[in-house]
Amino acid sequence: MQLRSVPFEDDDVQHLVAEVQAYYVSIYGGPDESPIVDGEFAAPRGAFVLATDDTGPVAMGGWRRRDDLVRLFGAPVAEVKRMYVSPRARRRGVSRLVLADLERTARLAGVAVMVLETGIIQGDAIALYESCGYSRTIDFGHYADSDLSRCYAKSLVHAGAT
Repeated sequence: MQLRSVPFEDDDVQHLVAEVQAYYVSIYGGPDESPIVDGEFAAPRGAFVLATDDTGPVAMGGWRRRDDLVRLFGAPVAEVKRMYVSPRARRRGVSRLVLADLERTARLAGVAVMVLETGIIQGDAIALYESCGYSRTIDFGHYADSDLSRCYAKSLVHAGAT
Protein backbone atom coordinates (compact mmCIF):
# COMPACT_ATOMS: atom_id res chain seq x y z
CA MET A 1 0.00 0.00 0.00
CA GLN A 2 1.32 3.43 -0.93
CA LEU A 3 0.06 6.76 0.41
CA ARG A 4 0.82 9.96 -1.43
CA SER A 5 -0.25 13.55 -1.11
CA VAL A 6 -2.24 14.71 -4.12
CA PRO A 7 -4.44 17.64 -5.00
CA PHE A 8 -8.18 17.07 -4.57
CA GLU A 9 -8.55 17.70 -8.31
CA ASP A 10 -6.37 14.64 -9.15
CA ASP A 11 -8.08 12.32 -11.68
CA ASP A 12 -7.72 9.26 -9.43
CA VAL A 13 -9.25 11.17 -6.52
CA GLN A 14 -12.14 12.30 -8.68
CA HIS A 15 -12.74 8.70 -9.76
CA LEU A 16 -13.01 7.69 -6.07
CA VAL A 17 -15.22 10.73 -5.36
CA ALA A 18 -17.63 9.50 -8.04
CA GLU A 19 -17.51 6.03 -6.47
CA VAL A 20 -18.30 7.30 -2.97
CA GLN A 21 -21.04 9.59 -4.25
CA ALA A 22 -22.68 6.59 -5.98
CA TYR A 23 -22.43 4.74 -2.66
CA TYR A 24 -24.15 7.63 -0.83
CA VAL A 25 -26.91 7.61 -3.43
CA SER A 26 -27.42 3.89 -2.83
CA ILE A 27 -27.70 4.20 0.97
CA TYR A 28 -29.09 7.72 1.50
CA GLY A 29 -30.93 8.31 -1.76
CA GLY A 30 -28.67 11.21 -2.77
CA PRO A 31 -25.03 12.36 -2.90
CA ASP A 32 -23.13 14.19 -0.17
CA GLU A 33 -23.97 17.83 -0.83
CA SER A 34 -21.68 19.45 1.72
CA PRO A 35 -19.81 22.18 -0.12
CA ILE A 36 -16.16 21.83 -1.06
CA VAL A 37 -14.35 24.96 -2.18
CA ASP A 38 -11.54 24.80 -4.74
CA GLY A 39 -8.13 24.73 -3.07
CA GLU A 40 -9.33 24.14 0.49
CA PHE A 41 -7.33 20.89 0.73
CA ALA A 42 -4.11 22.66 -0.29
CA ALA A 43 -1.31 23.28 2.20
CA PRO A 44 -1.03 24.94 4.61
CA ARG A 45 -4.80 24.95 5.26
CA GLY A 46 -5.43 21.37 4.25
CA ALA A 47 -4.13 18.17 2.75
CA PHE A 48 -5.40 15.29 0.67
CA VAL A 49 -4.02 11.77 0.51
CA LEU A 50 -4.56 8.94 -1.97
CA ALA A 51 -3.87 5.28 -1.18
CA THR A 52 -2.96 2.94 -4.01
CA ASP A 53 -2.11 -0.72 -4.26
CA ASP A 54 -1.17 -2.88 -7.23
CA THR A 55 -4.73 -2.52 -8.58
CA GLY A 56 -4.66 1.29 -8.53
CA PRO A 57 -6.35 3.88 -6.30
CA VAL A 58 -8.25 2.29 -3.41
CA ALA A 59 -8.75 4.96 -0.73
CA MET A 60 -8.63 8.66 -0.06
CA GLY A 61 -9.19 11.32 2.53
CA GLY A 62 -8.49 14.93 3.25
CA TRP A 63 -8.60 17.57 5.92
CA ARG A 64 -9.45 21.23 5.70
CA ARG A 65 -9.18 24.04 8.25
CA ARG A 66 -12.42 25.05 9.93
CA ASP A 67 -11.80 28.50 11.38
CA ASP A 68 -15.55 28.83 11.98
CA LEU A 69 -15.26 26.11 14.65
CA VAL A 70 -12.30 27.54 16.60
CA ARG A 71 -14.54 29.33 19.11
CA LEU A 72 -16.56 26.20 19.71
CA PHE A 73 -13.49 24.03 20.41
CA GLY A 74 -11.12 26.69 21.74
CA ALA A 75 -8.28 25.58 19.48
CA PRO A 76 -7.29 25.31 15.80
CA VAL A 77 -9.72 22.90 14.09
CA ALA A 78 -9.64 20.86 10.89
CA GLU A 79 -12.32 18.63 9.41
CA VAL A 80 -11.85 15.22 7.82
CA LYS A 81 -13.63 15.10 4.46
CA ARG A 82 -14.05 12.58 1.65
CA MET A 83 -12.65 9.73 3.71
CA TYR A 84 -13.40 6.63 1.65
CA VAL A 85 -12.11 3.12 1.03
CA SER A 86 -13.25 1.29 -2.07
CA PRO A 87 -15.02 -2.02 -1.32
CA ARG A 88 -12.21 -3.95 -3.01
CA ALA A 89 -9.74 -2.73 -0.34
CA ARG A 90 -11.85 -2.87 2.81
CA ARG A 91 -10.94 -4.95 5.88
CA ARG A 92 -7.20 -4.47 5.20
CA GLY A 93 -6.48 -1.56 7.56
CA VAL A 94 -6.34 1.03 4.78
CA SER A 95 -8.76 3.40 6.51
CA ARG A 96 -6.56 3.47 9.61
CA LEU A 97 -3.49 4.28 7.49
CA VAL A 98 -5.27 7.13 5.73
CA LEU A 99 -6.75 8.53 8.95
CA ALA A 100 -3.42 8.34 10.77
CA ASP A 101 -1.73 10.21 7.91
CA LEU A 102 -4.42 12.90 7.95
CA GLU A 103 -4.02 13.34 11.70
CA ARG A 104 -0.22 13.46 11.41
CA THR A 105 -0.20 16.11 8.68
CA ALA A 106 -2.89 18.18 10.43
CA ARG A 107 -0.93 18.07 13.70
CA LEU A 108 2.20 19.22 11.85
CA ALA A 109 0.18 22.12 10.42
CA GLY A 110 -0.80 23.24 13.93
CA VAL A 111 -4.26 21.68 14.16
CA ALA A 112 -5.26 20.79 17.72
CA VAL A 113 -8.71 19.27 17.14
CA MET A 114 -9.88 17.09 14.26
CA VAL A 115 -13.61 16.89 13.61
CA LEU A 116 -15.76 14.96 11.16
CA GLU A 117 -19.31 14.14 10.31
CA THR A 118 -20.58 10.77 9.16
CA GLY A 119 -23.91 9.09 8.67
CA ILE A 120 -25.66 6.78 11.10
CA ILE A 121 -26.11 4.22 8.33
CA GLN A 122 -22.32 3.90 8.06
CA GLY A 123 -21.73 1.68 11.07
CA ASP A 124 -18.24 0.63 9.95
CA ALA A 125 -17.16 4.27 9.70
CA ILE A 126 -18.54 5.04 13.15
CA ALA A 127 -16.75 2.01 14.59
CA LEU A 128 -13.48 3.10 12.95
CA TYR A 129 -13.64 6.64 14.25
CA GLU A 130 -14.61 5.60 17.78
CA SER A 131 -11.83 2.99 17.89
CA CYS A 132 -9.37 5.70 16.80
CA GLY A 133 -10.31 7.97 19.69
CA TYR A 134 -13.06 10.14 18.21
CA SER A 135 -16.00 11.04 20.48
CA ARG A 136 -19.43 12.42 19.72
CA THR A 137 -19.48 16.19 19.70
CA ILE A 138 -21.84 19.04 18.96
CA ASP A 139 -23.45 18.88 15.54
CA PHE A 140 -21.86 21.16 12.95
CA GLY A 141 -21.57 21.50 9.22
CA HIS A 142 -23.88 21.01 6.29
CA TYR A 143 -25.83 18.19 7.94
CA ALA A 144 -25.97 19.62 11.48
CA ASP A 145 -29.76 19.45 11.52
CA SER A 146 -30.01 15.96 10.02
CA ASP A 147 -31.07 13.03 12.17
CA LEU A 148 -28.95 10.85 9.85
CA SER A 149 -25.69 12.65 10.71
CA ARG A 150 -23.29 12.19 13.63
CA CYS A 151 -20.39 14.50 14.43
CA TYR A 152 -17.16 13.46 16.13
CA ALA A 153 -14.03 15.18 17.44
CA LYS A 154 -10.58 14.18 18.62
CA SER A 155 -7.80 16.14 20.28
CA LEU A 156 -4.52 15.92 18.40
CA VAL A 157 -2.43 17.48 21.15
CA HIS A 158 -2.15 14.52 23.52
CA ALA A 159 1.18 12.72 23.49
CA GLY A 160 1.01 9.67 21.28
CA ALA A 161 -2.15 10.80 19.44
CA THR A 162 -2.48 9.21 16.04
